[in-house]
This record gives sequence, C-alpha cells and structure tokens, in this order.
Amino acid sequence: MGRGDWLLVGAFAALALIEGVATPDRPGQPFVTVLAMALMPVLLWRRTQPLLTCLVGFGAAAVLSLIQLATGSDDLGLTSMMVILLLLYSLVRWGSGKEIALGLPFVAAVVALGMVVAQPDWATIIGGSLFVLLFIALAAVFRYRADLAHRQHREIRNQERLALARDLHDTVAHHVSAIAVQAQAGRVVAAAQPERAVEILAAIESEASRTLTEMRGVVQVLRLDTNDAYSPQPGVADLPALARTDTTPTVGVTLSGSLSDLPQPVDIAVYRLAQESLTNALRHARSASRITIEVCRVAGDVSLRVTDDGLALSGATAGQGFGLMGMTERANLLGGSLSAGPGPEGGWVVDVVLPVEVSA
Repeated sequence: MGRGDWLLVGAFAALALIEGVATPDRPGQPFVTVLAMALMPVLLWRRTQPLLTCLVGFGAAAVLSLIQLATGSDDLGLTSMMVILLLLYSLVRWGSGKEIALGLPFVAAVVALGMVVAQPDWATIIGGSLFVLLFIALAAVFRYRADLAHRQHREIRNQERLALARDLHDTVAHHVSAIAVQAQAGRVVAAAQPERAVEILAAIESEASRTLTEMRGVVQVLRLDTNDAYSPQPGVADLPALARTDTTPTVGVTLSGSLSDLPQPVDIAVYRLAQESLTNALRHARSASRITIEVCRVAGDVSLRVTDDGLALSGATAGQGFGLMGMTERANLLGGSLSAGPGPEGGWVVDVVLPVEVSA
C-alpha cells in the first residue's frame, strides 16, 4: 500500500461524498453514499487480494441494482461507483488463473443484473459491454507484458550466473592447480634443498593471495547490482603474468600481431581460455616439462594455441568435465571455434580461433 493508493482512495471517497451532497433527493440516500464511501478502502488491497476486492466491489454494485429494482428508480448509482472497474482490472492483472475463473462469472452476472434492472436499449448494452471488456483487455495486455519482462529478466540473470560460474571456475581452478603443483614440488625438495622449499612456499602464498583477491571480486559482482561493481577484467595484456620459469613445468607466453585493440569480450575470452587450458595442462599433462601459450592476430581473427610436452590423457577421459565444456561454450558464444586433442608430436594441443569483430 503506497501513498498513491491512499490518494486514490481519498479521491474516490471525496467524489462519492460530493455526489451524495449534490443529489440529496436521489432514492436511497444517504445509504447509497455511505455504501459507496465504505467501498473505497478495498482499493488498498486490490493487488494482494484481487478476487476478494472484486467480489466486494461488484457485490456492492449488485446491492445497488437490487435497491433500484425495489424502489423503481431509473438511476440509483453514483459516478464514483465506476471504481469497481478498477477492481475488475486488478482481478485480471494480478489474480491467479483460478481467481480469474471464479471472479469473471460473478462480474458477468452482476453486469447482466444491472442491465436487466436499467432496461437500456441495444446500443447502450453493446457500448457498456465493450467498455467492461476494454478494462479486461487492458489488464490482460499489461499482465502479458509484465510476465514477458519477468521472463526476460530471469533469462538475463541465468546468463549472468553462467558467465560468473565460468569465470569462477577459470579463476579458482587455475590458481588452485598452481598451488597444488607448487606443493608437490615442495614435498620433493624440502629435505634436500630447504632454501628452495622457502621459495616454493612464497610462491604458494602468492597464488593463494591472488586467488582470494579474484574470488572477492566475483563475490562483489554477485552482491552488487550496478555496473560499477565489476572490477577490470584481465585480458591478453595480462597473459605474460602466467609465464613461469622457476617451476616444472615451465610456462612460456608468446604474443604476436596487433592485440592491443581487441574488443573487450574477445580480449577477456582469450585470457580465460588460455588460463583454463594452462590449468588443464598443469592437472593432466603427466611428466610435462614445458607448456607454451601462443596468441596471434591475423587479419580478422585472433588465434590461441596452448601446447605441452607431457603424456596426455586419452581423448575420452580428457573430454569429460566442465572445463572443456565451458571453454567450448565461451568460444562458440563469440562466433569462434575450439579444438582440443593430442598433438602430432605428443602432448596436448588446444587451438582456439575467435573473430575480432563480435556479432551482436
């Protein structure tokens, strides 16, 4: 119940009172005016209780028709009683299917009773019926538009959740895989080279801090609705940060071509696809000594290739999981393609081609 609802009630109640005072000789006064004024507060509940308020409103109209029939009056109703059309609108606009099915027959019966009592000509009957149907049609149109907007909003939210799920998977999986590799190396060298173990622990700490920072960024996006909540996303220019020369396997990054003016969706996608491919290589490339990330722009396409020299898993096993599925989906959404499989000289190769000009 907002301020507008109270103003609406006050306006119709004042109209009913003014009509009652201006026509004191009308049959049924002052009962008719009191009944009309008593009806107005139901407007406050027309959205939450559309069936009940509609039944009350048209019930009051039925009472007036019966009084008119008993007194033989030609015109008993007040203009302010047109408020019942708002209650009819509310029934169709906010009522459930069951409430509408129950309420409309009652409305039709009351309208028919009013016409029988008033005995209008055919032109008045047709015009009055169309006027009532107009309110029903308007309510149905606005209800459909509201439902459509709700479905579109829900679809947008679902797309946002999928995008955030991909980003969360890409971010956390990459850093956690790096932490796991560092921890395994630390166990090997801890006894023989304590000073090397300290370096590895420092690297693990750095990866953990970076993971926490990126996770906080994702959580911030989830908690805030404005675009200002989105922190700058990593792109191709950030790929050199993935390079590693002090661990096994080493990671090399090569960038060539004009990559500084890529559209943001493509720029972000290249980074995320490279990051996820690196994560998969760290996880699954057994005995790998080197992983290579190559990004190149040729004409209207940007290509990404991630290779390793390890012992790859079988194609059936490697193709399972959400990582490769999410990567393929990300590439397809931008009109690109992704292929992944064993390389001709061993290891595993991921090839991605994305068009620079992303279609709407």
